Amino acid sequence: MGEKPNINIELKSHIENLFQESINIKTQIYPQLIFPIEKAISLIHQSISNGGKILVCGNGGSAADSQHLSSEFLNRFESERQPLPAIALTTDSSTITSISNDYEFNLVFAKQVCALAKPEDILIAISTSGNSINICEAIIQMQKNNGRVIALTGRDGGKISKILSTNDLIINVPTEKTARIQEMHILIIHSICDGIDRIFLNH
Repeated sequence: MGEKPNINIELKSHIENLFQESINIKTQIYPQLIFPIEKAISLIHQSISNGGKILVCGNGGSAADSQHLSSEFLNRFESERQPLPAIALTTDSSTITSISNDYEFNLVFAKQVCALAKPEDILIAISTSGNSINICEAIIQMQKNNGRVIALTGRDGGKISKILSTNDLIINVPTEKTARIQEMHILIIHSICDGIDRIFLNH
């Protein structure tokens, strides 16, 4: 038998509070998220069925979420199915650094959207603050390309909520802490992936 861990009571209580805070936020806001998540699944299914693809972008933790989402589509989620077309615009370091160097960092996603996006495509734009300028620029460019946008945001939706068109969709997590917003974004992403699997596999 190993030694019994020396528990820091104060730290233990803090960790318990973090878990409870996350649980409480999910319990409080999930009813208002069900419809937009269902709508997102429908739009993504329609896009892919019509020969479209999914472009995804975000910064920092949201960049990781972008890559997470695209990998679930390109490979698989929980069930065997055909790979689905998705591109994370956060992964090509040569493209991102050349745009940043030759133009500005605010255009790192917009220029990729300009080159890659077709009207049947969807841009999933992730920003916990809703105020990331390079995400706003990507959304504006997607609208110019006549594609649709699904925005995952937090707090009050920020600038993103003001530039979306009636053709676009926002899934907003109305809480202040970035970590809690990111946790909800992962759950939303998994819900979308699960819904897409169910539709394509007729579950």
